[in-house]
Formats: sequence, structure tokens, C-alpha cells
Amino acid sequence: MIDNVTSQAPEAQPHVLSFPYDGGTASFVAEFEVFDFEASLRFWSDLIGFRFMFGRKGFAYLSRGSADIMIAQVSGHWQTAPLEAPLGRGVNFKFFVEDVEALADRITAAGWPFFQPLHEAWYGADGIERGYRQFLIQDPNGYLLRFARKLGSRITMRSDP
Repeated sequence: MIDNVTSQAPEAQPHVLSFPYDGGTASFVAEFEVFDFEASLRFWSDLIGFRFMFGRKGFAYLSRGSADIMIAQVSGHWQTAPLEAPLGRGVNFKFFVEDVEALADRITAAGWPFFQPLHEAWYGADGIERGYRQFLIQDPNGYLLRFARKLGSRITMRSDP
């Protein structure tokens, strides 16, 4: 039983401290289990530009713009099945960034491989296409990451099923 989770505000609970990142606004935060914590922290911080907010040994809470993530050394705590590389099969995580071209240039300069290089993609639904300038890479553990800038939307004559 977790005894520090209640509906009272933290200041009304003498045994609960304020969340160290009280200014956070993310309503969804993915936690990536990682095989090599230090390599993952370098990837997310140095290469992708996420800022370290707080952490402890083998765990970090990171933020970039309005996107927050957590990385944690594999411990078995949340493990639902055997973990085998590449991790995150069947999902890609999309991050909107203002200057996707600059980030792609940074990835290229670092020699990090692209899963899909920088390109323009339009996805249609209900007679409207929404455009993105995007690229995809995998982190050191194989998680598929999509970084994109919105291009806008346009009406299409194509009928969607």
C-alpha cells in the first residue's frame, strides 16, 4: 500500500514533500526502461537536448519543451515479459520540435543512424491531410523515436475508407 497518495495537497500532508518538478505541465510521461543508463542519459541529454530535471541512481526525469520522459535502468520492477533488444517493439514515440532540421543536422553530425531520414509526410483522414517534416531514429535500446514539425493541413479530394 502506498500511504503518501491522497487527495490532499502536499502542503496539507506533513509526511509528503512537494514534487521536485512542480512546474511540469506534461499530462503524459513515458518511462523508458534502458539497458545502459549512462549511455541513454547521454543520448537523451547531449544528443537530443532533453534537460535533466531530477533523478537518483539509475533513474532520471528529463524535459524538452513540453515533452517529459523518464529513463530507468532495467530493474525488473515494471517488467511484464522478458526484455530483449530492440526495446519498444510495435510503438514509436512522436516528439514535436520547433526546429526539426537543426535537430536532424545534430543527429547527422554525431554520426547517429537514421531509421528514416528527414522527410515530409502527409497523413489523411476525413478529407484533410496533416503535414509533418520529420525523421525517425532509434535510441541506444532500440526505442523508435519520431521528431517532427507541423506543416499545417490541407483539404484533399481523396476519400478515406
